[in-house]
Amino acid sequence: QAEAWQQQLRAKVLELIGGFPEAHSPLRPQTLEVREFPGYKREKFIFETRPGVGALAYLLTPIGSPAPHPAVVCIPGHGRGVDDCVGIDDKGNDRTDKPGYSHDFGIQAVEHGLAAVAIEPMAFGCRRDLKTSAKGLATTACQPAAGSALLLGETMIGWRVYDVLRTIDWIETRPELDAKRVGCMGISGGGTCTLFSAALDPRIKAAFVSGYLNTFRDSIMSMSHCIDNYVPGILNWAEQYDVAGLIAPRPLFSEGGDRDPIFPVAATRESYARVKKVYEVFGAADNVQQEIFSGVHEFHGVKGLPFLASALKV
Repeated sequence: QAEAWQQQLRAKVLELIGGFPEAHSPLRPQTLEVREFPGYKREKFIFETRPGVGALAYLLTPIGSPAPHPAVVCIPGHGRGVDDCVGIDDKGNDRTDKPGYSHDFGIQAVEHGLAAVAIEPMAFGCRRDLKTSAKGLATTACQPAAGSALLLGETMIGWRVYDVLRTIDWIETRPELDAKRVGCMGISGGGTCTLFSAALDPRIKAAFVSGYLNTFRDSIMSMSHCIDNYVPGILNWAEQYDVAGLIAPRPLFSEGGDRDPIFPVAATRESYARVKKVYEVFGAADNVQQEIFSGVHEFHGVKGLPFLASALKV
C-alpha cells in the first residue's frame, strides 16, 4: 500500500511541478578549466540541460582515493550561486576559510571522500538575466524567471529538478564517477531542489536536505518567500513531509537551525516526525535522521555529511 501511495503521489507531484521534456537532448559538455588543489582536483565545465540552455558546473574529485568515486550533486541556495559552494569568493579568488551560509559544502563533501558535482541553479549566479546581474552578485533572478514558468504552466522547482536529472545523466558519462552511487545535497533553495529531485528520481541513492524540510503551512504559506518555492495546487495533494516520504526507504538526512527565521524549528521537527513514520512503514527507520543545530539559516553538515558518505559507502 505504501509503494502504491508513492507511485500515485510521485506522478501527481511531477504533474504539479509542470512535468519534464519527453526526450533528452544532447548534453554537449565543454570543459573550461582544470585545476588542482590540496586534496582535490576541480574541473569547471558547462553542459546543456535543454536545447540551447546552458548550465555551469564544477566537478571536484578527491586526490588519492580510487575511482570510480561516489558522486553527490551539490545545489546552492539563494545568494551568489555555485561559486559559494566550491571555495570561490565574490571577487573570483580562491578561499580556504569556508565562510558564509553555504560554508563551501562542495569542498566539505570532497573532504568526506565524495566527488562533488556543484551546479548553478537557473536564476542564480551566472544564470541570471542582464538586468538582475547588474544589481550585484547576491541578487537572484527568480522573478521574473519563476513567474515565466508559471505562465507556461510549469514551475521553477520543475526546471531546477530537471537540471539535476540532466546532471545525473552527465555523471553517467564520466568513468571516474560511480553512477550507481549518486547523492544529492543542498541548502535552502538547494534543499528544496534536493528534496523534490530525490522524491522524483530513484537514481539518487541518498539525500541531505539542509535548511528546508519543514511544512508549507508554517513556512511557505505563512510568510513571504521567493516565488520559486510555490507549486500551484500542491496542498490539495501533499505537505512537504509527504514529498519527503517519496524518498523512502532510501537514506535521507535533514538539518535545521534552532533559530532559522524562515523555516521555524518546531515545524522542522514536526515534519521530520511525519517522514520518520513513512520510513518505519518501510522497515527503514534508521535510514532517516535529523540534526537540529544551534544556529540560523545556514549549512551545518556536522552529522549530515558523515551520514551521506556512509550511505554512499565511502
